Amino acid sequence: MILVNYVASIILIVLGLYTVCTKKNLIKIVLGLGIIDYGVNMLIVSFGFNEGGTAPIYQMSDLLNGVAPHFFVDPVPQALTLTSIVIGACVDAMALSLVIMIHRKYKSVNADDVRRLRG
Repeated sequence: MILVNYVASIILIVLGLYTVCTKKNLIKIVLGLGIIDYGVNMLIVSFGFNEGGTAPIYQMSDLLNGVAPHFFVDPVPQALTLTSIVIGACVDAMALSLVIMIHRKYKSVNADDVRRLRG
């Protein structure tokens, strides 16, 4: 089951990179960056998955009975992903506000129409 998560995250990252590299519409480029962010977040959470793992909360009885720590899910990737989601939302909002400002100035969201130097 975890292999499906890895494959899905790689597909999301590749799809986002394809969108960023091939599209000329600035809104589609920002959406491609968001798709890359979702793929990376899924990959990070998949790294922290532990089959049959429980919440990483130690109780005194667990320590006395000698419960091995490999039965717990690693909380660090989950915390990093939560932070990444917040930062990604802020970056997307900032990028879309820049697209709005570009549209107001150049009356277009096409990357080719926005270029100042037309060799």
